[in-house]
Amino acid sequence: MQTRRIARELALLAISQLPSKLDPKAETGGAQDLSEILASAVKTLQTEAREALERAGGSLQRGNDRLNKTEMLEESIQAGDAKQAIALVREAIEQTQSAIERVGMAIDFPVLLQSAEQPELRAFALELIEAVMKYRDDVDEYLDGVMQDWHISRLARIDADILRLATVELRYVGTPDRVAINEAVELAKRYSDEESYRFVNGVLRRVVDAQKSAQRAARKAARDKS
Repeated sequence: MQTRRIARELALLAISQLPSKLDPKAETGGAQDLSEILASAVKTLQTEAREALERAGGSLQRGNDRLNKTEMLEESIQAGDAKQAIALVREAIEQTQSAIERVGMAIDFPVLLQSAEQPELRAFALELIEAVMKYRDDVDEYLDGVMQDWHISRLARIDADILRLATVELRYVGTPDRVAINEAVELAKRYSDEESYRFVNGVLRRVVDAQKSAQRAARKAARDKS
């Protein structure tokens, strides 16, 4: 896994633990505060790993239960009810596939945990956390304008934080458009659902388009002035 991708994931887990409303008078954002936030994110990863394995075990058990219902399967076949037989097998396969996906996710966690101590990774993760904390109000207002009929406060917290993180990268960190969008989509796929990652992709493309329009307008204004 790429160092910056891991850093983004840690940063996302960290900012998701911040209060929904940041107190501007609170003395946060120092190196010690940020390190503590990052350490908390690492602990969250450890919990996620255990839960992923537990969910995988549950999915395997449910799949096994479906396959063990041989009497229902045999009765369906003997009765000529092919749809019922197919449905039983399909459910077992789906549960097994779900278990495999969850195990695959759990396998990634030790890599994340081991990599979390790399100086380069920590530095980038801390940079992202600090930027989100610093610009979150501005980013939220900007995203509300881009989404038009939606408000970031109405989104699921994880989706809102993915959008905040990516927008900070696009507007303040200087991450290339394609990279920021792709990484945000991957995070949404990992921590949210299909509907959410499509939504994240659409919003961030609007962000990029809005930025490009603003840049063109600025260049035109500069030419007109000269």
